[in-house]
Amino acid sequence: MILVFDREQIRRQRRRSIPHLAAHGFLFDWAMNQLADRLNVVRRKFPLCVQIGARAPSLAAADFGIETQITTERDVICEEDFFPFAPRSIDLIVSALNLHTVNDLPGALLQINQSLKPDGLFIAGLLGGETLRELRACLTEAELEICGGVTPRVAPFADKPQIGGLLQRAGFSLPVVDSEIVTVTYESIFPLMRDLRLMGEGNAILERSKHFTRKAIFLRAGELYARNFSEEGGRIRASFEVIFALGWAPHESQQKPLKPGSAKTRLADFLGTDEIGTGEKTH
Repeated sequence: MILVFDREQIRRQRRRSIPHLAAHGFLFDWAMNQLADRLNVVRRKFPLCVQIGARAPSLAAADFGIETQITTERDVICEEDFFPFAPRSIDLIVSALNLHTVNDLPGALLQINQSLKPDGLFIAGLLGGETLRELRACLTEAELEICGGVTPRVAPFADKPQIGGLLQRAGFSLPVVDSEIVTVTYESIFPLMRDLRLMGEGNAILERSKHFTRKAIFLRAGELYARNFSEEGGRIRASFEVIFALGWAPHESQQKPLKPGSAKTRLADFLGTDEIGTGEKTH
């Protein structure tokens, strides 16, 4: 396993962010609202719910039949890839923007799946690969200009196909993955970086530079940002891609894909033609 994130730094950042989330935790609030909307479609009751991470608000217990709700980082202190819950013990596991900084995401998903009761549900929002693409580009260009090289500053987030593959690899049934881009505008690069710090999303890459960044780099990055990624009124825009992932613990009652060759109706019969795969269209 390749270690990408400094987990001790992540713990420090998240602890420090707690007093500031009321003013700067808008992204966590939005992500949890999106997860709740998706859960409403499921129309199931989940007596025991575990929420991974304490920065997002909790689900409304009455809406989802939750009798007991446990939150990691608050009720149970644990790492996401060392999940301490008994096998087949949890009805619902939910996470709003907490799993994108796990070093062993495949292992974390496997343990989450094993902790769910049969037909239990896992649903999460993770920051995806398009997140902060503007900031990444500007900091890289500024550092290249001034220092002649770059240091890691923005985490290498996964994309939708990777998350879908990891759900399947972890053994989830009926996985569903989709994403949305949230665009936030700021007066300049500095309020953006302050927001990231106060929501606990500062640079925690293990190979990050341990020295203070020269002010000239940020000033130049701010100029590039304003030039390349500004709105008509002069405000800059920052993109956050949130990937939503849903998967069920396997259960015999769930739908199963048909075995290859077991279909009883030919596609050609359904379409009323024998010319399948010719690339031609008829009107």
